[in-house]
Amino acid sequence: MSVNKQAFLHELLDQMSLGEKAGQLNLLTGAMDATGMKNSADLETKIRLGLCGAVLNVFTPAATRALQELALTSPLGIPLIFGYDVIHGHRTIFPIPLGLSCSWNPELLERCARVAATEAAADGLHWVFSPMVDVSQDPRWGRVAEGSGEDPWLGSQIASAMVRGYQGKNLADPTAVLACVKH
Repeated sequence: MSVNKQAFLHELLDQMSLGEKAGQLNLLTGAMDATGMKNSADLETKIRLGLCGAVLNVFTPAATRALQELALTSPLGIPLIFGYDVIHGHRTIFPIPLGLSCSWNPELLERCARVAATEAAADGLHWVFSPMVDVSQDPRWGRVAEGSGEDPWLGSQIASAMVRGYQGKNLADPTAVLACVKH
């Protein structure tokens, strides 16, 4: 990081109250989907006050743009990060990860993740909660479908491929999104 960027960040941190710093750690939830946490009823107020750093379950260019513009009017104008559960595609829906893992083809899963990233980024998202890397040995567990099964080696190969697909070669690419390996 350049000296100018570091100086800017230190100056910004010095301006922030403890509440604003803690607020940047808040992941609040919109109402466009019902995954994860309960909808944050006071989402817009917290964004306006600079007490929110990221938003889950808000997507589409219009919806993310409206909240981003609101964040830029907050006291310090810190932009938001938008995240969503993109488990097996975003607009294009692929087979569940457990099914895709049966192909033993990490290159295929990397291409699927690349398509999902491109669609998610076009929908205003920056961050996807995928891949899920739990090693599943009991088929009764309700989230078995999100992972790659019981083989740790295969799961690691698929997770690596999916991260490459989501993030691309450069996170500055407008079609790249941050992968969040979960669980």
